[in-house]
Amino acid sequence: MVLQPEEWVRQHCVNFLIKEKKYPISLINVEKVVRINGLNKRYDIVVYNSNGSIHLIIECKAPKIKISQSVFDQIARYNLALKASFLMVTNGLNHYFCTMDHDLGIYNFLEDLPIYNNTEI
Repeated sequence: MVLQPEEWVRQHCVNFLIKEKKYPISLINVEKVVRINGLNKRYDIVVYNSNGSIHLIIECKAPKIKISQSVFDQIARYNLALKASFLMVTNGLNHYFCTMDHDLGIYNFLEDLPIYNNTEI
């Protein structure tokens, strides 16, 4: 099996979550189907809270793919169904972190993701 560029980004992102941000492997889920508006969509990475709710959704793109508004729109649509606390978009070169204010329909960008703290999630 050939390692595709998006899969390379996804694997490095999971490694970042585990090694740098200290998220437990048991709370990380990769490439699962989510049903949105009656359609099956596949998310790249989801990190769960210990209570089963979703803490973080990550959308991974290949390094040659520019992170555009359409990528943020895609993850925002996923988040309408998943209701994650945090969103991340990455192409392995550029990383964007944010929270979504559902009431105002805006992103609140962050410098970085928080380090895992099992009392918060």
